[in-house]
Amino acid sequence: MSPRPRMGVVVSVEIDAGTVRRGDQLMVGGQAFTVQDMTALAGGGKRLHFGGGDSLTMTRTTVLWAARVVDPRAMGRGFR
Repeated sequence: MSPRPRMGVVVSVEIDAGTVRRGDQLMVGGQAFTVQDMTALAGGGKRLHFGGGDSLTMTRTTVLWAARVVDPRAMGRGFR
């Protein structure tokens, strides 16, 4: 059974080790990567695991930009 397609709009979000999510799409060195899984590290960092065995370590202070699919209907009244 194939995964259900993700519905919503693609937005650009600033992420750090505390806000990164599975499914976030990052551009690193001109190559696109999608976060498949994460491992928490000592000191507040995270190791991001991508398809194909690639990974990236984010320290607590690393800040990146990611593309994220968001369903605006699920964001509630506080989103404007």
